[in-house]
Amino acid sequence: MAAGATILVIEDDVEIRRFLRTSLGAEGYRVVEATSARRGVIDAASHKPDLVILDLGLPDFDGIEVIAKIREWSALPVIVLSARIDERAKIAALDAGANDYITKPFGVGELFARVRSALRHFTSPATNDGLLRLHDATIDLVQRRATRNGEELRLTPIEFKLIACLAKNLGMVVTHRQLLTQVWGPVHEHDTHYLRIYMKQLRDKLEVDPARPQHFLTETGAGYRLVVKE
Repeated sequence: MAAGATILVIEDDVEIRRFLRTSLGAEGYRVVEATSARRGVIDAASHKPDLVILDLGLPDFDGIEVIAKIREWSALPVIVLSARIDERAKIAALDAGANDYITKPFGVGELFARVRSALRHFTSPATNDGLLRLHDATIDLVQRRATRNGEELRLTPIEFKLIACLAKNLGMVVTHRQLLTQVWGPVHEHDTHYLRIYMKQLRDKLEVDPARPQHFLTETGAGYRLVVKE
């Protein structure tokens, strides 16, 4: 899917746009460029890209609004590439529907890895058979059964819901607010201590080394990411 995929870059900085065009083009991607939020929204609808790379500080209106407008009609992956490093900006973008957030300056290797992950999981999710495989553990999200090294593993209903929520956004950041509202309900959207407790339980049960998790990763100040090593 990566080869030949169309990526819409919404960025007003000409140097960054040129760098992305050259770098992504060398990897086999087709690049469409937009220099404003308004143009980006139009191009997202008309070009039907496979992924969007979006700056937040656009000249006409904020990139958060671009995300919201795209989410009105599409679930296509949106990766924010922004100079805004504060947690509030990151959380606002992710809550608006962004799939990932990278701060400038950025490493091109990291960007390519995030792009590949977003395209891979959007087009052919690792859970399309209802099974989630995490090293020596297998989780059946349909039957709500889990095993580790072939032995039955007891997970609570809340733990299954939490895993399912993360698995729907495999490889992408899911914010505290999104997890809390989807698993516990809107009245608990600020109860982040729930997440800390249950994420520790999941790591203890499913990670090879809970102190150095490989699957249930923390995005500091923002939320969590579920990663499957392929």
